[in-house]
Amino acid sequence: SEALRARMEERLLGARFRYLNERLYTSSSREAAQLFRRDPEAFEIYHRGFARQLARWPQNPADCIVRYLRRRPASLVVADFGCGDCRVARSVPNRVHCFDLLPLCPRVTVCDMAQVPLEAESVDVGIFCLALMGTNLQEILEEANRVLKPGGTLLVAEVASRFRSLPSFLRAMAQLGFSCLHKDLSSSFFYLLEFTKSGAPRGRPGPGLQLRPCLYKRR
Repeated sequence: SEALRARMEERLLGARFRYLNERLYTSSSREAAQLFRRDPEAFEIYHRGFARQLARWPQNPADCIVRYLRRRPASLVVADFGCGDCRVARSVPNRVHCFDLLPLCPRVTVCDMAQVPLEAESVDVGIFCLALMGTNLQEILEEANRVLKPGGTLLVAEVASRFRSLPSFLRAMAQLGFSCLHKDLSSSFFYLLEFTKSGAPRGRPGPGLQLRPCLYKRR
């Protein structure tokens, strides 16, 4: 009966993770922040499910970002938007501002990703590692543009299947003031994109910015 109870609990947790995951992709960042403030336990359940899914991948994109940062000067200031368990911050000597909707570790500053408590042009490197979620991506990326220094770097690691058209996404990012420097498309699971801040956002980026929700099937 203990084994049966454990299986039932896993199924219930899996079902709740899939529900929360769908909510995050179909809500604004403000609505997501409100959801987890009302139900902090849901945030932990979501990240447990997320970690279980990521463990099936041959490579964690956060580790690719860590290797990138270790090749750059340790003096660079980093902002990790949607940092989760602060894997990047724990692995590099840089000063890393860690932002998420609730804290999984003491380093985290709780906030809406469209409104982070940083001064304009105060960050050298911004990171979105599997964190471009929500229906207000334009606001979120405009905020990243605001806090990045001119010529600063934005790293985006995102599930490959979410991109309807990578060229359209890159054009939309250019409208938001980000020029693509490098594309690593070697993984069948995720793309790793390196941008530089080339200027301020220039109007609406159009439908190319939209990404498909990443919805997990019941297993």
